Amino acid sequence: MTCFLTSITGVTRCCRFTYRTPLHSISITPRWYSKRTTTEKLKAANPSKSFDLKEYPAEYIRNFSIIAHIDHGKSTLADRLLEYTNTISSTGSNKQVLDKLKVERERGITVKAQTVSMFYKYKGNEYLLNLIDTPGHVDFSYEVSRSLAACQGTILLVDAAQGIQAQTVANFYLAFGEGLHIIPVLNKIDLPGADCERTIKQIESAFELDMSSILKISAKTGVNIDSILPSVIENIPPPTGIIDRPFRALLFDSWYDQYVGVVCMLGVVDGKIKKGDKITSAHSINKYEVTEVGIMHPEQVPTGYLHAGQVGYVICGMKTASEAHVGDTFHHVGQKIDELPGFQPAQSMVFAGIFPVDTNDFQRLDESITKLTLNDASVSVHKETSHALGQGWRLGFLGTLHMDVFRQRLENEYEANIIATQPTVPYRVVFKDKTTRIVRNPSDFPDSEERAFKVARLEEPMVLATMIFPEEYMGKMIELCGSRRGEQRDYVFVDETRVMMKYILPLAEVVTDFYDELKSRSSGYASFDYEDAGYEESDLVKMTVLLNHKPVDALSVILHRSQVDTVGRDWVKRLKKVIQKQLFEIVIQTALGAKIIARETIPALRKNVTAKCYGGDVSRKMKLLQKQKEGKKRMKMIGNVEIPQKAFYDFLDKKA
Repeated sequence: MTCFLTSITGVTRCCRFTYRTPLHSISITPRWYSKRTTTEKLKAANPSKSFDLKEYPAEYIRNFSIIAHIDHGKSTLADRLLEYTNTISSTGSNKQVLDKLKVERERGITVKAQTVSMFYKYKGNEYLLNLIDTPGHVDFSYEVSRSLAACQGTILLVDAAQGIQAQTVANFYLAFGEGLHIIPVLNKIDLPGADCERTIKQIESAFELDMSSILKISAKTGVNIDSILPSVIENIPPPTGIIDRPFRALLFDSWYDQYVGVVCMLGVVDGKIKKGDKITSAHSINKYEVTEVGIMHPEQVPTGYLHAGQVGYVICGMKTASEAHVGDTFHHVGQKIDELPGFQPAQSMVFAGIFPVDTNDFQRLDESITKLTLNDASVSVHKETSHALGQGWRLGFLGTLHMDVFRQRLENEYEANIIATQPTVPYRVVFKDKTTRIVRNPSDFPDSEERAFKVARLEEPMVLATMIFPEEYMGKMIELCGSRRGEQRDYVFVDETRVMMKYILPLAEVVTDFYDELKSRSSGYASFDYEDAGYEESDLVKMTVLLNHKPVDALSVILHRSQVDTVGRDWVKRLKKVIQKQLFEIVIQTALGAKIIARETIPALRKNVTAKCYGGDVSRKMKLLQKQKEGKKRMKMIGNVEIPQKAFYDFLDKKA
C-alpha cells in the first residue's frame, strides 16, 4: 500500500521516493483560508449589512420579547422574523431555530429564553432589533421575568383558535408589572377553527387593551408577518441609556463553554464596553479583562463593541460557574456607579433528591450540576446524604415539568446516570417559642415526641390556581379541585362559552398528577396556571416505608393524614413488584409512627433440597426440609434486605 503526503510546496512524498509536481497542477486549499471569523462569513453572505454597532444609537434600537401560552406559536413566529430579516436563509425547513437544546426539540416546547439580534431597514433607517424568545409553560416563568427585564416592550401572542389561556393571563401581568408596552397579536388565523372576533373580545375583556390596530397573522404560513416589525419600531420605545455615562450592564443570562469558560449575556444600560476593557462585578468584586464582545446573530458573532441600549454577550475569562450571578451589575474597574436592581431570587416550589446510580460518578455529576445551574438560575442546590442511596443533592425547582426537564438535560448534555426521588414541597414547622423551620426533606420532619412538646402547628404551601376551560366541563373541574382539598375563590365568564375559575389548592396536590387529570377530564381544553398563596395550617404526617421492620429513609414522604391509607397500600404493592426475592422472607410495610398502615410479604426464594432424594423413607425428606427451615430462620434474624438502586429507579420512575 502506498501512502502519499502532499505539501503546499508541490512535493509529493512516499515512504521511499520523492516526486516534484508543478504547482499549477495542484489544487490545494490552505487550512487558514477556511478559518474565517463568523463576522467575515456573515459579511460575505450579507455584504450590505454593517456589523459596526457604533452606527446604531439608542433611537435605532428596539429590545422586545414574545410572550404567550404554551404552543401558541412563539418559536414559529421567531423563525419567520429571522427569515424576514435575512438573519437566517429562507429554506422553508427552519423549525425552532432558537430552541437549541435537545430537550426542547424532543418535547416541542421552549424551556430556555434565547436572544437574537436582527438588522432591519425601515423608512430609510436601519434598526438593530434584539428579540428574546421566551418559554410558555408556568414552570419556566422565571425565564420570562428575567427576559422582560432586558426589554422595553413585548409581543403578546394569542392563538385565534384557542383564545386566551391561563399562562396568557400570567405573562400579561408580568409584562404589565414591568411597565412594558404590549402589542397584542392574533396568530394561527389560517386554521379552520380560528375565531378572531371572539378572541379579540376576550383580550378586551381580560386586559382592557386597545384592539383597534391588532395584528392578525399566521406564523406558520407567513401571512402578515411583514406587519410585525414596523409595529415594533413604531410602538415600542427605544432604550433610555446614555452612552456618555459610566458603563453599567445587567447580567440576565449565562452559560458554560468548555473552551472559553463562562459566557455572560448582558443588557448594557449605560456607557460602552469593548474588547480589552477591565470590568468588575458589583456582587463579587472580582475583576476581569474582556476578551470577546459580540451579539447573537443567531450564533455568537464577535463585534468588539457594545453600547447603551444594546444586548450581547461578553467573554471575560470566568473559569468557574459560581462567579456568574444572574442579576449582577458589571462596570469598569475604578468607577463608582449605582447598582442595578437585579432580580428577586426564584422561589423553589418542588424539591427532589438527585443521586448518581454509580457512586463513583459523584464528582463528575457535581461538576455537571454546577454547569447546568449556571444556565438555569432558578434551580437551588443543597448537598445531602441518604443511607440507602449515598451522597447526592436536594434540588429545588419551579414545578414538576421543570424538574423533569432538568433531569433530561443532565442525561442528554452530560451523559449522567441518575436517580431522582419522589418530589416534595417545602413545609413549615411553627414552634411554641414562635420560631419557624422550613422542612424540604422528610428526614427533617419532627418526630412524635418533638411534635407533642415543641411544635405549635404544621403548615403547608398553598397556591392560587387559575383555570380556563369551556363551560360544559365546569362540573368535572369542580369535582377535581374538591377531591384535591381545593377551595373555590372566584369564577367569571371570559366569553359566552368559556369560564375562568380560581381555586386555592395545596401545592402538594398540584405537583403530583393534577395537570394530567385536568387535561384528561377536560378533553385537553383546559389551561392551568398557578402562583404562590402563602402557607396554611394542615394536618401533616410522615409516612415511613419499613423493610423487615427497618425504615428506608429514601422512601419516606410527608402527606396529609387523609391520604395515608391510599398511598400506603399503593406503595407496598408496587414495592413488592420491584424488589427481588431473597433467601429469606421480606416484609414490606408502610407505617405512621408505630401504627402499620399496610403490609405485603415477599416469600423466600426456596431451594429444592429434596431433589437428591430418589425414594426411601419420607423421614429423610422431612429432615432436610426442617433443616432448611431452621437455616432460613437464622438467616432472617441476621440478614439485611439489600435493595439495588435499579429497584429505587424503577419504583420512582413508575411513580412519576
